[in-house]
This record gives sequence, structure tokens and C-alpha cells, in this order.
Amino acid sequence: MGWVQRLFDERDKLARMVLLDLSGIGYLVVGTQAGRTPTATQWVLAVVAFAVALLLHRRPVVNLVGQAALLAVALHTIHDTTINQVGASWALLEVAMCASRPRTIWLAAGLLAAVDLTNSIGDPINRVLSGVFGLIVEVGVPLLLGLVIRTSRQLARQAEERAAEEQRRRASESRAARADERSAIARELHDVVAHHVASMVLRVGVARHVLTDLDPRVSEVFDDVHGTGSAALADLRRLVAVLRDPEGTQGDAALTAIDPAALPAALGAAVDRARRAGVAVEADIDPSVGTLDAVRGLAVLRLTQEALTNVAKHAGTSALARLTVSVVDGAVHWEVTDNGRGWVPAVMPSGGGHGITGMRERVEVLGGRLEAGPTGSGWRVATILPAAVPASRATPTPPPVPPAGVPSSPGPCDGDAPAEPFAPEPA
Repeated sequence: MGWVQRLFDERDKLARMVLLDLSGIGYLVVGTQAGRTPTATQWVLAVVAFAVALLLHRRPVVNLVGQAALLAVALHTIHDTTINQVGASWALLEVAMCASRPRTIWLAAGLLAAVDLTNSIGDPINRVLSGVFGLIVEVGVPLLLGLVIRTSRQLARQAEERAAEEQRRRASESRAARADERSAIARELHDVVAHHVASMVLRVGVARHVLTDLDPRVSEVFDDVHGTGSAALADLRRLVAVLRDPEGTQGDAALTAIDPAALPAALGAAVDRARRAGVAVEADIDPSVGTLDAVRGLAVLRLTQEALTNVAKHAGTSALARLTVSVVDGAVHWEVTDNGRGWVPAVMPSGGGHGITGMRERVEVLGGRLEAGPTGSGWRVATILPAAVPASRATPTPPPVPPAGVPSSPGPCDGDAPAEPFAPEPA
């Protein structure tokens, strides 16, 4: 049935007319009545009908008028009018399938019926009745077939529109559900996390003013904790704003990217903050990271903050950590390792934490793969972020294969603590 549907497709009018003309030529050559040779007048009327059908295939009403006029001439000049009758009937079929208004269809059918009945003027009543019944084949069949095809097309379009409307409705419901979910997360972040962080920042601020005779090193620690907490609150507020109104914060670069030129300084600040927390950190940062695009630059910064936080949390402040960031052929090679000799100050929550999971998701979005697992007596987290290419020319980049024996599941450096937010150092 597929070829039948294609035959009557709206876009294939020309193909239908070519097939109709070829069949007409075949009839004239081998299939005329009683083996009679077509007359010159019959050939002329047939060729004109073929040409009109081809030239006016995109204007079915005009084609019908032309074919009806040729049929009227044929009825009074030649004996075998099969070619012109078929051409007029087919033209009516095209009108029934494609006319924009039903009135046009019925007027076209009336015109063809009137032309056919002119051949019965002056005939006996029995021949007139025979001509009337003949209209069933010449007018009724193409009209009925055209209306059936027209109705089928309308039903198909209605089904497509209903399917599209259902898809839009589901998409709308899905967006509403996601918005409700984001709002719920935003409420929890605001009411629980932000509340507790704000309380800690407030208490540290009170302690700085109440305890006036503190050792300068303790005051420095208080200042650092207060600054870090304030930066965390600022990031939380922006994150809550994104969750509540994603469209309204698309222009906030601080939520999605970082100025590439500021990346080396931001990485240095993250290392210094880890050192002030008591972790010994050796950093080898390639200055060319300042040329990275903003999205990968932010990913490198967040990975570094999370990894160093996990070292302090799980390997202890007496551990030695090493950060290596380099750019090779546009790809970012990032690695954080520790010797694992420190005391683990935090107990892993049941089911593991979410630090490694979040790092892995951030890396996979950029086309890389995170490697996390034990190495010697410590822990290693590393990845390669592929070089950024224009979206129109981007091709899938196979992620690096983890070394043999390195598990991909989160290990003891996976912590629940969120990555420490970056805040510029005070001048």
C-alpha cells in the first residue's frame, strides 16, 4: 500500500500526470476500439489533452476546465472519446483531492456531468438514461475516490496535529515538574544549607570582635573562615536564583564561567586556601591555562577545589598533595594526588559521598572521563578535558581509558563537602 499512498501524494502530481499520459499514448497505439487506427483529429485532441495535463498539473481547477472543453469537442467530432473522458475524470479526481473549498468540488463535478449530458441532447429517452447512468463511472467514481483520499489526508493531518499537541503538553508538564523540583531544591538550599552557613559566618564574626587578645595566627584563621563562608553564601544565593529562575540568570557569567585570564590566580588562591587549612600542597600550574575557554576554565577550578577539599577531609592535614595542570595541544591535563599518610578526620557516609560523582558528571559533560582510585598509599584523581572545537565541526572524542587496576567507583577521597567557592583575595 505504500506505493499507492505515494501515487496520490500531494507532492507527486506531475508523476501522476506523466503516468496518465503514457497510458493514454499506449491506448492510442495498441488499444483503440476494434483495432481502428486513431484519426488525425483524435491524435490532436489527445496530444492537446496530454499537454494541458502536464502544463496545468499544479492548477487542478484550470486543468479540469481545459479537459472538459476538450471532451466537449471530442464528443461531437470523434467516435472514440476514451482519452478525453479519462483525462476529464482524472482532472475531477485531482480537484476532489486538492480543492480548498468543497463548493469547488461540487461545481467541478456539475460541469463535467453537464458536458457529458450534452452528448445525449436530442437522443431517445433510453439513451439519455444510459448517459445518466454512465455518469456514475465518469463522474461518481473519481469524485468518490477523490473525497476518500481527501478525507484520509485530513484525518492524517489531524492525527499529526494531535500527536504534536500531546507532545507539547507532555513537554509543558515535564517543564512544570522540573520547575517544581528546582523550587523544592532551592527551598532546601535556602532554608537548611544557607541558614547553617550564615549562622557559622555570623558566629565567626562575633568571635573575631569578642576575642580581642587572640594570637595573630588565630585571627588570620578566623578571617579566612569568615571570608570563605561569605563567599559560600554568595555562591549559594546565586545557585538558588538559578534554580528558581534559570532564564533570568543566563547572563550571569559567574554562574557558568570564569574569566580565562583570572584562572591562574584563582587556582593559586585555591591552593593557598588549602595550605592555610593545613594541607601541604605542591602545585605545578601551566601558565597557558589562562588561554582556556571560560567553561573548561571553570571546570578546572571546581575540580581543583573539590579535590583539595577531599584531601583535607579524608587524607588529613598532614598529607602531602600535588596538583598538576597543563595544556597539551589544546587539551587540559589535570591531576591531584596525595600520599595518604594523614589521619582521616571524617567518616564516609553510607553509600559514599557525592564529591566524585559531581566531578565525574562535570568532566563527562565536556567530553572527558574522570579517573579516581588508589595509587600507592594515597589517592589519585585525574582527567583530560579534550580541546574545545566549534559546535558545527565538533566530533566525538573518545575518552581516555583508565589504567588497568584503577577502579572507577568512588574511593575514600569522595566527600560530601561541596567544593570550596572561589572568592578573590582581599587586596
